[in-house]
Amino acid sequence: MKRTRIVDLLKSVDYGQEVLVKGWVRTRRNSKSVGFIALNDGSTIKNIQIVADMEKFSDDLMKKITTGACLSVTGTMVQSIGSGQAVEVQADKIEVLGTCDDDYPMQKKGQSFEYMRQNAHMRLRTNTFGAVMRIRHNMSIAIHKFFHDHGFYYFHTPIITASDCEGAGNMFQVTTLDLAKVAKDGEVDYSQDFFGKHVNLTVSGQLEGELGATALGAIYTFGPTFRAENSNTPRHLSEFWMIEPEVCFIDLPELMDLEEKFIKYCVQWALDNCSDDLEFLNNMIDKGLIERLKGIVNTEFVRLSYTEGIEILQKAIRGGRKFDFPCNWGDDLSSEHERYLVEEYFKKPVIMTHYPKAIKAFYMKIDEQNPVYDGKEMDQTVQGTDMLFPQIGEIIGGSVREENYDKLVNEIEERNIPMKDLWWYLDTRRFGSCPHAGFGLGFERLILFITGLQNIRDVIPFPRTPRNVEF
Repeated sequence: MKRTRIVDLLKSVDYGQEVLVKGWVRTRRNSKSVGFIALNDGSTIKNIQIVADMEKFSDDLMKKITTGACLSVTGTMVQSIGSGQAVEVQADKIEVLGTCDDDYPMQKKGQSFEYMRQNAHMRLRTNTFGAVMRIRHNMSIAIHKFFHDHGFYYFHTPIITASDCEGAGNMFQVTTLDLAKVAKDGEVDYSQDFFGKHVNLTVSGQLEGELGATALGAIYTFGPTFRAENSNTPRHLSEFWMIEPEVCFIDLPELMDLEEKFIKYCVQWALDNCSDDLEFLNNMIDKGLIERLKGIVNTEFVRLSYTEGIEILQKAIRGGRKFDFPCNWGDDLSSEHERYLVEEYFKKPVIMTHYPKAIKAFYMKIDEQNPVYDGKEMDQTVQGTDMLFPQIGEIIGGSVREENYDKLVNEIEERNIPMKDLWWYLDTRRFGSCPHAGFGLGFERLILFITGLQNIRDVIPFPRTPRNVEF
């Protein structure tokens, strides 16, 4: 007999049908005559109830049916007379495919997230992490469908690279050299390394993505990226996934339109396709989750310049609002500033633009006019965008790219970025340069928002953070 997934079984009303289900025991309770087993196979947050007549099954078998054990059950699907489920399976045959030891770390309810992080190899079997992983899958599907439907091509950028897109230098080195020997010699001869030069794991596929855009018109990347920052915060990972579209012939307003349309599409996809999991998370993790997600879809995002944002923050400070970090013109805004604008002042998402050049990347297009703040002309700003979300802060960062060769070279030289590794990137400005723009979305930050969880380590199967690479 072919196995039926529980998600499909729960949709069926074919009572009297003989079925085969397989999965893991969530809970089990007994009376003298009947045993009730909640079985889950990962296809849905919901369990199927298995009803076992105790006279049909030996005590030895029933003792093996503990939380976490894996079962194969053949039986008859019937209408449930109890509350909590519409259908259940009257068991005719139960086979224990895998017993579960008494020290199974996920057997108790109410374990803390920190405890579950310490048992990351087992936490995926819990209701919470099952829900998160199914939502993660659905968001991946939504991302590919959105870009495919809008004429973008999926473009694979390298994981191993000699360039530093961010210019921060926080990169993981890739080498086949014997580091013990290098340490003794005191010199590194990269000519003897596998690639013959110093290379790293990528922090972003953007620069290579721009090459794809100038060939295909519109591309997007979706893959793993790596940053060697020693950051132990709820918002940072050392290995994470990025979505980075790059598209030719659009300007700043069109870029913001794309960002807003994309994020709303993803949220609506979650509401349409992950309702059971979202309902569970709404009940167990964040009571306002579903309402907040619906609010994103039905709200027109605020578009706000950095200078206007600073004015609002300074006005709040004068009115008695206290922040832990300064927010003068020229400062890089912290999460508390971003969340104040989104959650307290506007009460809706904000796309902030025109940041000071000094706090943004070298490739962003410089504005033609300098802004005026407090009656004074300020430093140059760039056509960058940061999308700010409630509970998250920045979720998308993007910009119009500088397409002028001389201006781009000037920025590279002014920032002391080694040009020898960017000759190929500069060629796009020498040979048929064109206006283009793009953005980057941290996939885990999107999942963090959609699930209502508070720590980014809880929305990726196996988090990689400083001194943490257990599984």
